[in-house]
Amino acid sequence: MERKIKVVAGNRRARHDYFILETYEAGIALTGTEVKSLRRGKASLQDSFARVEKGELVLYDLHISPYEAGNIFNHEPKRPRRLLMHKQEIMRLYGKLREKGLTLIPLKIYFNERGLAKVELALAKGKKLYDKRKAAAERDAQREIAKALRRRQKT
Repeated sequence: MERKIKVVAGNRRARHDYFILETYEAGIALTGTEVKSLRRGKASLQDSFARVEKGELVLYDLHISPYEAGNIFNHEPKRPRRLLMHKQEIMRLYGKLREKGLTLIPLKIYFNERGLAKVELALAKGKKLYDKRKAAAERDAQREIAKALRRRQKT
């Protein structure tokens, strides 16, 4: 029986607002009700980011809705969550994050083939307004070229 990767939440604005330089995979330390809520797809990556603090990688502003069938031990929706990576990878990231203008943002949360919750992180540089306009113009130009080619193939 082959298991596939199940994407729980994606950050669609990330590729619009940032230049993605590198991507990393990290585990995420969760409580029981958080895992159950994630399996139901109740998560939002909007405005979330990661930071290196005291040699640990921490994810902030990830919203995981409380589990409906949870009791008084239900989790806090926006608590900081520890990310699990090898120490040397964290230190390498810390060195890169000290560069001006670089940040660490989550692109998606998913369950891998073994059923473990993972976060895909991106080392990113923020886009300026003119960069966003340029990207939109390039996208429109590509769309027009594809449209013209389709029309030409029909005739």
